[in-house]
Amino acid sequence: MEEARRTEALPDLVPVRMLNEFVYCPRLAYLEWVQGEFQDNADTVEGRYRHRTVDRGGGALPPEPPSGDEESETLHARSVLLSGPAVGLIARIDLVEATGSRATPVDYKRGKAPDIPEGAYEPERVQLCAQGLILRENGFECDEGVLYFVGSKTRVRVPFDAALVERTRRAVEELREVAGRGKIPPPLVDSPKCPRCSLVAICLPDEVNLLAAENGREEPRRLIPARQDGLPLHVTEQGAIVGKSGETIEVRAHGRTIATARLMEVSQVSLYGNIQVTAQLQRELSERGTPVCHFSYGGWFSAMTTGLTHKNVELRRRQFAAAEDPAQSIRLARQFVDGKIKNARTLLRRNSEVRPDRALRELARLRRQVRSCVVTESLLGLEGAAARTYFAQFTGMIRTRARESFDFKDRNRRPPRDPVNALLSFVYALLVRETTVAVLGAGFDPFMGFYHRPRYGRPALGLDLAEEFRPLVGDSVVLTALNNGEVQESDFIHSAVGVGLTPRGRRRLIGAYERRMDSMITHPVFGYAITYRQAMAVQARLLARHLAGETPSYVPFCTR
Repeated sequence: MEEARRTEALPDLVPVRMLNEFVYCPRLAYLEWVQGEFQDNADTVEGRYRHRTVDRGGGALPPEPPSGDEESETLHARSVLLSGPAVGLIARIDLVEATGSRATPVDYKRGKAPDIPEGAYEPERVQLCAQGLILRENGFECDEGVLYFVGSKTRVRVPFDAALVERTRRAVEELREVAGRGKIPPPLVDSPKCPRCSLVAICLPDEVNLLAAENGREEPRRLIPARQDGLPLHVTEQGAIVGKSGETIEVRAHGRTIATARLMEVSQVSLYGNIQVTAQLQRELSERGTPVCHFSYGGWFSAMTTGLTHKNVELRRRQFAAAEDPAQSIRLARQFVDGKIKNARTLLRRNSEVRPDRALRELARLRRQVRSCVVTESLLGLEGAAARTYFAQFTGMIRTRARESFDFKDRNRRPPRDPVNALLSFVYALLVRETTVAVLGAGFDPFMGFYHRPRYGRPALGLDLAEEFRPLVGDSVVLTALNNGEVQESDFIHSAVGVGLTPRGRRRLIGAYERRMDSMITHPVFGYAITYRQAMAVQARLLARHLAGETPSYVPFCTR
């Protein structure tokens, strides 16, 4: 049964573009075509722009190639979709120049023609030859093709000799074999191809090689961008309507536009309370893969609206299998809790006015016990003991002037009974939203966790990943907002059931949170600069790479 499922990893007809990517990098082809991963970069966007003319189509090939030797005019057909069931390929050919029964495929490339004896690199020659084989199967004579390089306005002839045809057919067989194995090919080692690859932030070649300790660089190249291109849009105005106007998101309230943001610059939309989203905007965000996160008025993360589920079924199958395996689940749970306690200890050591040596020793002791724990219930007890020890010292990190206004005794919630706990609860909700978006973007099911067990409506895996970031992001934001005076006593609402934030208080805390998420830090393992938001995305990808068997363990994000 397993083998039967694996053979369905590829369709009966393999897209020729997939063949190009497989010859270029088998791992790239597997990520994109088997696991359903894709991410744009400047090169892919420019490539689509360069193709805009041929993609519009035009002209047509005759239903059947003409017979005989009579002279025929040359036909030009653009964006021609043809299949070759015998060779198992399908292609949308940029341009076909046909004269009588003879046809020549022309493939457009965005860059300049390389200065090499073959005139073009192997992936492009194989892709063009595959198009030629499809034309042959459709009755045309085809013994050469043309690569047109837009950057240098150069036409490069590629003869379809026996060696190239054999290489192309062999590549199709190898692609099917690799896809059918159900195991991702290893990353390239120190390859110059990686920096320009659009999937480098998903593949993580240097990072995986380093963690696997096989041919890895001592210091990985910073292949992924330090910051993500888009930023979250937070809407807190009650009664607002969030809609779309062209390529812009508009937030309207009280009959006027109160905020705008470009669609391409928004990574997620967060709505707090009674706020509506138009159907047109929701459809556009879903198509772009931009999630809409719904919070209650008090800041409870309650729902997320997204497009179709990520295509990486292979990862979700591994995730569910690992979650059902007690040994694997506890190993991952230990890493999440160990990272949380270590980061909490670091925060205490760095920010306490008086060094709490006894608490630091206790946290170190609990960490040692966590690393040897084999029962989830015991792990929950150890985490609870660490939290009590940590929060007993939390007041020591609040500066004296702020401490006079904000009294904190212990951690409480649902509802929080004092302003500090109201801040912590709100920021933790923002953090869980962030990690949930990260695991969803990596292809996971956010509701199946390894430490936090499934519960209706709870993003268990988002909560798992959030653990190691609670001290570094959540607690740090609250301490900064208190110690810098960004939140005042007037920013809280006190009632018989608890304490909440005013609209102004929410806006101020969201601002402090976003600054923290966008701040640059040095990655403790890889050594390059990165933001906290990007670090969460990397951690989600590293968890996926571990479940795929590429790294021996999941390494939590811990500052030095």
